[in-house]
Amino acid sequence: MSERSHFQRSLKRLAQDVLRMGALVEQSFRLSHQALFERNLETAQHLASLDKRIDGYYHQIEMECVTLMALQSPVAQDLRLLSAFMQLVRDLERIGDYAEDLGELSIKLFPYPPHPCMPEVELMSHHAQAMLATSLKALADLDAIAGQTVKKLDDTVDDAYDQLYQTLASQRDIKGVVEPILLLGLVIRHLERMADHATNIGQRVSYIVTGQRSGVTPRR
Repeated sequence: MSERSHFQRSLKRLAQDVLRMGALVEQSFRLSHQALFERNLETAQHLASLDKRIDGYYHQIEMECVTLMALQSPVAQDLRLLSAFMQLVRDLERIGDYAEDLGELSIKLFPYPPHPCMPEVELMSHHAQAMLATSLKALADLDAIAGQTVKKLDDTVDDAYDQLYQTLASQRDIKGVVEPILLLGLVIRHLERMADHATNIGQRVSYIVTGQRSGVTPRR
């Protein structure tokens, strides 16, 4: 097998690992949703072990990208792909971290009755999950147009965040403790950031395909 053929096989395996990591992140997001809106504490407790698997993929893929850059002689298109993969798995890793945090927030919210705005928060979560699924499908298909579509979907999540934030911030005559209000503020912030990282993934897919960079949200 030629050196070039070996390199291409390594790239293909790497792409498959990125998609496997993406599938784990989707599962993590789904479990955090169940923990929050179905009040499933058992589900919440599974998120920490799942996040360790996600982190394992993250470190493995990052190391493989660095190794391929250093030991092979990638052409410009290959370098673009490896660079995008390294950035993309960081976005996936952050979504996984936020999902684990949402599980912890669901445990803290469990003793309190559901807030009246929970249906709107649940819809926001559904939209963010749809964005992640769309961006990963774009990656699997190397579909630049679908990658850009995620950016438009992000406006829906941003609008939901703004409206929910105003609802929570303007509450008056709160009976009892304010902790559930503060916790919900963190929940919607996490969902907004998860959507931003899903948008970044879509933008990076477009970069892989076209070589054209578009704006990504700073990593937080």
